[in-house]
Amino acid sequence: MMDEESKEGLDILDETDFSDDDLTDLPEGESGGQLFEKYRFKADPGQTMLRVDKFLVDRIQHVSRNRIQDAANAGCVLVNGQAVKSNYRVKALDEVLVMVTYQPQDTTLIAEEIPLNIIYEDDDLLVVNKPSGMVVHPGHGNFTGTLVNGLAWHFRNNPAFPSDDPRPGLVHRIDKNTSGLLVVAKNPEAKANLGWQFFYKTTQRKYIALVWGQLDQDSGTIEGNVGRNPKDRLQMTVFPDGESGKTAVTHYRVLERLGYVTLVECRLETGRTHQIRVHMKYIGHPLFNDERYGGHEILRGTRYAKYTQFVRNCFDTCPRQALHAKTLGFNHPVTGEPLFFDSELPDDMQQLIEKWRNYVSSRAI
Repeated sequence: MMDEESKEGLDILDETDFSDDDLTDLPEGESGGQLFEKYRFKADPGQTMLRVDKFLVDRIQHVSRNRIQDAANAGCVLVNGQAVKSNYRVKALDEVLVMVTYQPQDTTLIAEEIPLNIIYEDDDLLVVNKPSGMVVHPGHGNFTGTLVNGLAWHFRNNPAFPSDDPRPGLVHRIDKNTSGLLVVAKNPEAKANLGWQFFYKTTQRKYIALVWGQLDQDSGTIEGNVGRNPKDRLQMTVFPDGESGKTAVTHYRVLERLGYVTLVECRLETGRTHQIRVHMKYIGHPLFNDERYGGHEILRGTRYAKYTQFVRNCFDTCPRQALHAKTLGFNHPVTGEPLFFDSELPDDMQQLIEKWRNYVSSRAI
């Protein structure tokens, strides 16, 4: 069994990597919603040569040798930065990194013919524009109607993914009430390659958010470890002193100032759970109508009944956190070709922004 110094949690997930509901059904100490279990080890100076699959199975609890061999075959076992097969012999001071496919607790998955907004697809991957309100994967009361249920139907004739795989092709996720772009792998090799791209932070991801208040600067960077809130398991929080959580960095740029709210673009350097939502709250600018992090209250503006009614109408227009995963860039997992995708803001956010524009215009008259 490994000690804490030899194990590193290596997230490769997107900003909002699991749906809001997932925060309630994860084992204590598990990095929420991981699509891969990720481990890093450094062999001791006195390490005798040993097959890497045996080396790893001796150090990782509840992981079979077959799963490690499958990971090696998919290119998910690296030694000193190079992919190796399961018969590689580990030697002294080798650094071993492994991503083992998530082992589902529930193998029951219902394939459903759910319309998916697929904006790109080839033999190795697809890119889907997820609407708000759709949970990405089954769990905690959402076992049907999810994106994964729809993917299971879409992949029903693809032998690379068995029908009971609860996460076919997923390498990252966004929250139930966040809209936007996701890339989905269509074979294990593409899944592993895309997973490494997210891990090494070579992907490009930009989100559009409407936040409460006026930011002091037109651009900036938010840094602060993000982890589960010890006082509320349904929330993540920032640990500014780095005493807990994982490193998180968000770059923002003001797009439009709209009175008591601001439209911002957020670029992710890391991908922690609820990162944008938590970071914006941390600097005093929660996302508009983000119920989990307090943005569903009227946080800026006047006390006049007319303004209060206007904001409540805005809440009704966009009844979820105003956050959209607008762009996604990565290298094709097979050809290496740079791919970049952009998506329009969904109607609810467009209408919300227009309401605030009209409000600002009317006050200027």
